[in-house]
Amino acid sequence: MSGAPAPLGAPASGAETAGFFRSRWVERPTSARELEPGTLPRGFRAAGVAAGLKRRGLDVGVVVSDEPDTTSAARFTTNALVGAPVAVSAEGAVDGLRAVVANSAYANVSDGERGMATARESQAVAADLLDVAAEQVGLASTGKVAVELPQERLIEGIANAVANLGDDGLGFSEAILTTDRGPKRASLALELPSGSVRLAAQAKGAGMISPNFATMLCFVQTDAALAAETLDLLIGVCVKRSFDRISVDGQLSTSDTVYALASGASGVRVEQETEDELRFGQALDALLRQLALEIVSDGEGASRVGRVVVRGADELVEPVARAVADSPLVKTALHGGDPNFGRILQAAGQALAGRAPFVVDLEIEGRRVASAGQEHEMSAEEWAALEQAVTGPEVEIELTVPGSGGETEVFFSDLSHEYVSINADYST
Repeated sequence: MSGAPAPLGAPASGAETAGFFRSRWVERPTSARELEPGTLPRGFRAAGVAAGLKRRGLDVGVVVSDEPDTTSAARFTTNALVGAPVAVSAEGAVDGLRAVVANSAYANVSDGERGMATARESQAVAADLLDVAAEQVGLASTGKVAVELPQERLIEGIANAVANLGDDGLGFSEAILTTDRGPKRASLALELPSGSVRLAAQAKGAGMISPNFATMLCFVQTDAALAAETLDLLIGVCVKRSFDRISVDGQLSTSDTVYALASGASGVRVEQETEDELRFGQALDALLRQLALEIVSDGEGASRVGRVVVRGADELVEPVARAVADSPLVKTALHGGDPNFGRILQAAGQALAGRAPFVVDLEIEGRRVASAGQEHEMSAEEWAALEQAVTGPEVEIELTVPGSGGETEVFFSDLSHEYVSINADYST
């Protein structure tokens, strides 16, 4: 990907509060224009249907590219326990996928050979109906783990979805939801030096969220023409700056999947090391970062999103950022709008165990609250302003730890009473 990523540590100066790009931490791409969120790039069709996997609502979705030269890229969970859809898809043509089949309600995980058979059968049925090779069908499932995915209902749902394929992705984006409050989707028109292309994505995720990366699914489509190697490079960079940077509860899912398909139907080719690639990459990066933030803000009862930025020695910044983002004490303080910086320092100190003395600087919403590990004196007016600042929907935390050369960020949600209620009752 040409060009350097945007630097960390400061809110994006060009971020807007309206439209899809709502977060101050996402730079709205200047070459992009928002389309209706269900708009698909040229060459794609999609559908979502109710197959009875859920008690109500859509639960099986299919998206397909009609272009034979479609290229693709994929990223999967790194959990040692992987779902059958991940295992089967990873064996396929992940650089030349033509279609994706996704279902919600059941994750098809820990069901042994029966689960693998269901995954392979669904792949084969979709391939036959769409007239593509089985290895060109990617699978994704999300929902309950260690519960049988009803094969007959899934197969019927696939057939119904294929029969109802259309030119918008609204139904597909709804069919992938579990505990999400609503669909996460966007569609952009991009003006590149070589011509106009479209870029769209649909995502889901609310709980069991932690890099690498979440019980999250994301499906990206573009009508630009890209070599598989170029698309893989762009997806790799952008996933590292988006879905790999989020945490709701610190739990690594069995089913994380990102698919990106490029139909080439626009006739505009994006070559590596060109201005086309730079602009396309910037738009893809912004799209995935905003979707990642949508997942965090949806975090099963979440009402507030935090961003922790850590600078210092390269080997220290990541564990400190994770410790702060995943701390229940920090997360509950975030939920209460409480600038309880002692909790943040405790989490950082836990990650830095054995590295005394504790020399850490801390700022919350741009206000210094600790210097070299000790409380920074603030006036009553300054403290009142900080208390007000942390009641907003987004709260930024910046830590400087010993050393230099390293910098990272993690976006995380607060922890609420509703999170406990949702997950206590989820299996029923």
